[in-house]
Amino acid sequence: MLIVHVFCHIKSEVIEDFKVACLENARNSVREPGIARFDVIQQSDDPTRFVLVEIYRTADDPAHHKETAHYARWRDAVAEMFVEPRYSVKYTNLFPDDTGWG
Repeated sequence: MLIVHVFCHIKSEVIEDFKVACLENARNSVREPGIARFDVIQQSDDPTRFVLVEIYRTADDPAHHKETAHYARWRDAVAEMFVEPRYSVKYTNLFPDDTGWG
């Protein structure tokens, strides 16, 4: 599995629009066979900050996700909403794992 955290800092006046766009993208993303989980979380003490937690089954699945129509709609809808460019950090899960050890 590949876990990607996408960090987003949004302009305060577009918080609700950002939520709507992200939730639509997430609802469609979890239908993709290569996505095990897709969370949209908002920071409690700063509502302009969000993290998209994307869990892919294989390292190739993020590329497939970026080819979907719903991702393109999200990307275009939120393009001007950011205070600063979004960035991502990739992780590999250690637990639970599929080796029988975890």
